[in-house]
Amino acid sequence: MKKAIYFMSVIAIAALLALFSLAAFAVNGCASAKGEKALSSYNSRAAYLVDYQTGEVLYERNADSRYPIASMVKIMTLSIVFDEIEAGRLSVDDVITVSEEAAGMGGSQMFLDAGSDYKLGDLIKGVVVASANDASVAIAETVAGSKEAFIDLMNEKAAEMGLNDTRFVNVTGLPGENQYSTAKDVTRMLGYLLKHKEYFDYSTIYMENFTHPGGRVSELVNTNKLVRFYKGCDGGKTGFTSDAMYCLSATAKRGEMRVIATVLGAESSQTRNKEISSMFNYAFANYNSVTLVEKGAPMEAEIFVKGAKYGTVNVEADGNLAVLEKRGEKGAYKIETEIFDNLKAPIGKGQRIGVIRLVSEQTKDIKAEVGLVASEDIPKRGLSDSLEIILDKWFMGI
Repeated sequence: MKKAIYFMSVIAIAALLALFSLAAFAVNGCASAKGEKALSSYNSRAAYLVDYQTGEVLYERNADSRYPIASMVKIMTLSIVFDEIEAGRLSVDDVITVSEEAAGMGGSQMFLDAGSDYKLGDLIKGVVVASANDASVAIAETVAGSKEAFIDLMNEKAAEMGLNDTRFVNVTGLPGENQYSTAKDVTRMLGYLLKHKEYFDYSTIYMENFTHPGGRVSELVNTNKLVRFYKGCDGGKTGFTSDAMYCLSATAKRGEMRVIATVLGAESSQTRNKEISSMFNYAFANYNSVTLVEKGAPMEAEIFVKGAKYGTVNVEADGNLAVLEKRGEKGAYKIETEIFDNLKAPIGKGQRIGVIRLVSEQTKDIKAEVGLVASEDIPKRGLSDSLEIILDKWFMGI
């Protein structure tokens, strides 16, 4: 399809125009020599640090090497169940009867009672907070009918996400032959999970006494200690087995900036926490994330849509357009909007009619882009609408 380029001056939004006049924003994918030296002093198997909004890599070490990831496989378990909830096929208030197999799982548990009824939300809490294997199996059986069928869903989702170095053989992360992932893939998994805002209802819990249906109480303690001891950390997933060693993928947010850091194969829980904290510190000390265009922000654009009932089309961005600014390093960028040519009514709400791009003025490279979508249905002009337009023009002497 032929396309036409329009600069953002087309869009009548004063706040955005003010932002676009800013000349200096920087994107830098490399850690400073000092920062790299400090982070490379750790002896974990792999590490990865990214800015959440832009996806810019701030630090990496053996990020594409395959390793066992222990209980971090539950990031995918949680992603799938939250997908089901978002699609309306499940609810956190759904009542689940726990099977004997689920209740009998070893390793970390929330000590579910076989044959008892629990709300799905409680099982999710057990997985997020306590990394509960029994709750993970109960969720898998609920979503897919069996844990084997759920494992297939996990691998299908990994393929859909382009996680080519990830393979699941169970839903718990207990040692399993040919089960592996990478620091990069785990980071991408956690980034996907963070899109579900309901996740944070659970991930920020540090300690809670959970009452079972029969009145018995179990204490749930978050395995990710950084949610209590690192300012801004509000989510993540730990993992440990003898073969995976100590693993952690965690996220933290300060101001507008959110980052994700992952460590695989650290020698102790203290080491993994220290390394993640060091990566967080490095990111927040050296970078700042700036949102130029917010998802859903209303914009009025003079865009011609052939056969449309109305002359003005209301549009919005379908995602945040952000840049990563590194302190002390500035580069010039501009924002361009590309409107698709030959647009024809009807157009449905949410349908893409163009893209908004962040472009380097120096290299002309596209640094980031988001879609420009119709914020409401654009109906097709009918016969009565055409007659009304003709009469209006006639009365006005046009």
